[in-house]
Amino acid sequence: MYRTHHCNELRKSDIGSNAMLAGWVHVRRDHGGVIFIDLRDREGLTQIVFRPEENAELAAQAHHLRHEDVVQVEGKVAARIPGTENPKLPTGDIELVPDQLTILNRADVLPFPIDTETPNEDLRLSYRYVDLRRPQMTRNLRIRHKVTKATRDFLDEKGFVEIETPILSKSTPEGARDFLIPSRMIKGKFYALPQAPQQYKQLLMVGGIEKYFQIAKCFRDEDLRSDRQPEFTQIDIEASFVTPDDIFALVEGMLAAVFRAGRGVEIPTPFPRMTYAQAMDEFGSDKPDRRLGMRLTDLGEIFRESSFKMFRGALDAGGAVKAINARAFASLTIGQSDELTEMAKHYGAKGLAFIKVENGEWKSPIVKFFSEAEKEALRSRLLVEEGDLILFAADKWEIVCEVLGRIRSRIAEMQQLTAGSEQLDFLWITDFPLLAFDAAENKWNAVHHPFTRPKAEDLAKLEAGEFGQIRAEAYDVVLNGVELGGGSIRIHEPDLQTKVFAALGVSEEDQQSLFGHILRAFRLGAPPHGGIAFGLDRIVMMICGEESIREVMAFPKNNRGLDLMSQSPSEVDQRQLRELGLKLAEEKKL
Repeated sequence: MYRTHHCNELRKSDIGSNAMLAGWVHVRRDHGGVIFIDLRDREGLTQIVFRPEENAELAAQAHHLRHEDVVQVEGKVAARIPGTENPKLPTGDIELVPDQLTILNRADVLPFPIDTETPNEDLRLSYRYVDLRRPQMTRNLRIRHKVTKATRDFLDEKGFVEIETPILSKSTPEGARDFLIPSRMIKGKFYALPQAPQQYKQLLMVGGIEKYFQIAKCFRDEDLRSDRQPEFTQIDIEASFVTPDDIFALVEGMLAAVFRAGRGVEIPTPFPRMTYAQAMDEFGSDKPDRRLGMRLTDLGEIFRESSFKMFRGALDAGGAVKAINARAFASLTIGQSDELTEMAKHYGAKGLAFIKVENGEWKSPIVKFFSEAEKEALRSRLLVEEGDLILFAADKWEIVCEVLGRIRSRIAEMQQLTAGSEQLDFLWITDFPLLAFDAAENKWNAVHHPFTRPKAEDLAKLEAGEFGQIRAEAYDVVLNGVELGGGSIRIHEPDLQTKVFAALGVSEEDQQSLFGHILRAFRLGAPPHGGIAFGLDRIVMMICGEESIREVMAFPKNNRGLDLMSQSPSEVDQRQLRELGLKLAEEKKL
């Protein structure tokens, strides 16, 4: 036996009793020959005291202990000397006076201290097993466990069955780039790691399972950012004979249980709902953070007959003129102004017009083009006050919304509008477009995935080829501007699925080669079904108050997709390549 108690367990009631503890040397202090050790395990700290007058040999041994040595101590629990108690620790009233010390393992000098913040993320990831000892990381992973357990408990109570689906799958065009795995047994053929269990969960519905879920590993070979990893974990849910309202009620109950377990808060339900068109029109984003204010305001009526050519021209061409009021941000610096202007150009605008309100004066090169009536209308519509910064965009509706939405978010970062906020603003976004046109590829792509059901009232538009006007029976759940999950009611009729494939430019031959299995299944009695999938990592990130999902994953990749700890991806030897029937192409020398 290594221990009778963990390091956050002993209390006043244990004074006088014997105890055995094991853990890491968190801190060693030498007070005139008396050695104090803060012994740490995952639960907390206990102070250990070695006094030379009581056991000189043991005190001498303790004198040579180093940070992060792994030790076992056994002795008597004693009260701390009056005045030396530590009210910040649950064990702060007691200490352990050992009569035995066993060094289980010595530690070399650590690559970084675990009791202070280490800004170098690559160093942390290179020694992730050390980084995991930090209390914040331990806390995050335990919250992740609570979230996962609460998810399983809730869905089990609702009659859902957890079923694993294959990791080695087939490569099909579903949005992101696949990770491919060559087959040794069938040369020239490849498996793909699943981007999501999408087709499998639909086939489970055809199989009569009715209520399925899975805590699923998913893989996407895409560029990384703070909330993306090449491998991530998804809460995957699918059910038969359901409507969107059924999914909404289920999800709201699950998220309430999850946030109760992981954060100890009660979230109000039902969540508000907003259509995609409304979200883009008012916030310039399909995952709006409504806490920021700064709604996009349409100014078309004001400038419809304006002499200001920039605004009038956009409106005459069928576009839009919108503005946001960045309250009390007239102190915008030249550098910040340049950054916002470049951002506007990056997302398709020709530039960015603005007005600063300083000392009662509207400062901007465009003000001279406004009539008094137009200025008064602006003041009334935007509630313009001293110190405000008004930002305008005039172009196609899509560009205007995108540009101002991006700028809105960036201004919120500059002003730290949500710093320290505990508000949880959940929101459903509904009625997404079914298809989006890719000008570079000159083809229509699925906004969610090709199995998403068109809204019944828009089916005639599919027949008529009005692809840009078709709405999907799709929905996302958003929290504070972060998409937690998304789903849809699926297509279950083979004829409708074939029409959607055709709209996506998938030939009849490719439909059979890529999706023949699911089309055949739909012809053998497929029920109406739908579902949703959540990024488990993102949910835990939001609950923990972290800014990156890397902080809630045990062994993540860095922002270049590298595992710095195990040095992967890595080269493989020629024998392995020959077994797979592969030969690496030589890079051409310039």
